[in-house]
Amino acid sequence: MNYEIVEIFAVVLFFVSLFGLITSKGVIKGIVSIIIMEISVVMFFLSLGFRSGILPPIGGDVGQNAADPLPQALMITAIIIGVAVTAVNMTMLIALSRQFKTTEWDLLKKMKMDE
Repeated sequence: MNYEIVEIFAVVLFFVSLFGLITSKGVIKGIVSIIIMEISVVMFFLSLGFRSGILPPIGGDVGQNAADPLPQALMITAIIIGVAVTAVNMTMLIALSRQFKTTEWDLLKKMKMDE
């Protein structure tokens, strides 16, 4: 697969999920949009670090043809942070749905204004 196509796809996916986050009426759709945004960022950065014919950075005499391990390490960290953010979002969603009995933004705004 051509890496420019992957980069373009990651950017398009990011903006589609940003549009989904802005226009979503429900909290669950917003959480899914955030998850897709995180995936697209990881995909973009990993595609930036890709070059054809590179060797793993571990082992023998790889010289100039070795992959840079820093972007991979940063993206593993980003994946772990993304899982933690998703867990917090889901916990807040459960608390919100138990307290207000809805996950729709419009109904939550009305309930908040009525108080």
